[in-house]
Amino acid sequence: MELSEQKTPQCTIIGIEGRLDTTNYNILEKKLMELIDARNDRILVECSKMDYVSSSGLRILLMALKKVTLSKGKFVLCGLQENIREIFEISGFTNIFEIYPGREEALKVF
Repeated sequence: MELSEQKTPQCTIIGIEGRLDTTNYNILEKKLMELIDARNDRILVECSKMDYVSSSGLRILLMALKKVTLSKGKFVLCGLQENIREIFEISGFTNIFEIYPGREEALKVF
């Protein structure tokens, strides 16, 4: 998995590329916690290049959502591939997260 970070006037965009699983979820966890601890509580996670997510990855995303929500921020996902979207639907996460088809639609909510 590779992460990218981009600051925009609206939010911080974290891009995930590759597999988010038990071997690397801690990298994403560290990055998200650094952002949240530094009061960057407007986060967009770009998932268009993420091709797999395990339960460990889902747990980190949920943990970040809860922390951002507590600080009255906004945590949004976009660009879920069909197989990733199915995992989110099965786990009930489509009812928990704000999910947008693409980056442009997601940026409008900030």
